[in-house]
Amino acid sequence: MAFAVIQSRPDTLNPQVRRFAQAPLQQTAFLNSVPKCGTHLLRNIVRMFVPVERHYDREFIQLQNLEQHQVALDPRAPAFSVGHLIYADMAALATRHARHVVLVRDPYDYVLSRARFVFSEEFKHPMLEPLKASASVEQVINFMIFGVPAKGPALRDVFTFNAVAWMHTGAQIVRYEDIVAALKTLDTPESETFFRDLLGKFGIALPQDWRERVRIGSAREHSATDSGKLSGVPDFPRSLTDGQKALVEFAAPGLRSLLGYS
Repeated sequence: MAFAVIQSRPDTLNPQVRRFAQAPLQQTAFLNSVPKCGTHLLRNIVRMFVPVERHYDREFIQLQNLEQHQVALDPRAPAFSVGHLIYADMAALATRHARHVVLVRDPYDYVLSRARFVFSEEFKHPMLEPLKASASVEQVINFMIFGVPAKGPALRDVFTFNAVAWMHTGAQIVRYEDIVAALKTLDTPESETFFRDLLGKFGIALPQDWRERVRIGSAREHSATDSGKLSGVPDFPRSLTDGQKALVEFAAPGLRSLLGYS
C-alpha cells in the first residue's frame, strides 16, 4: 500500500515551553482531529501548558500505527498526544481513559485546505503525483469533495470516521473557527472564558500567564505545516463558489449542521 510522505519544518516550540512553570497532567490528554483542520495550531497552544517531557511527539497517532504507540495513551503515565485516529474498536478502547478532544473545521474550508496541501511540494503521494501535476484547481477541489477512487477518501468518509462517529462517546468536539475567533480577541473576558473551557477539556487549569502562552503557541512561526509557507501551490480562491458549496451539501448532506455550521 502506498502512503503519503509529508515534509514539515523542524519544530521550534520546546524552548518556549520551558520558559514557563508547568504542572503535570493528571490524566492522559489526546487531541484527535480531522486532517487539515488546524491540528498544529491547537497542538502548539496546548503544548504551552504541558511539561515538555510529557509531550508524546514521536508521531501522529493513527489506526495503522496505534499498536506501537499505545504508550502515549497509557493512563498510568499521563501525556499529551496528537493524532488522526478514526473511530474503530481498537481506537475506542485505547482512548477510553483519556481526555479526548476532536478538532473539526467547516467542511467548506476543509475542502480548500486539503486541496492546497495536495498541490504543495510538502505533500508527496505516489498515487496522486500525476493528478497534482496536471489537474486544474477546480478538478482537485471536486476530488477533495468526492474522493479519488482507490486513492483518496471522500469528504463524507473523512468526517464520518474522524469526527462524527466519535460524537456522544465522551469525546468533545472543538471547532477551528472558534479558536481563531478567540485568538483575535485575546484580551477580552470572553476569550478568557473560551480558553479556560478549551484547556479544561484537556484537564489543564488556566494559569495567570495564559495569554502569553497562547500568543506564543499560536504564532505561525512555530507551525510545522503553516499553509502560508507551503510551496508550489497555484493560485487558489479564498472560498468555494456557490456551485461547489452545493456539491459539498450533495456529497455530505447534514454534515455542516451536525457540526454546528449553518
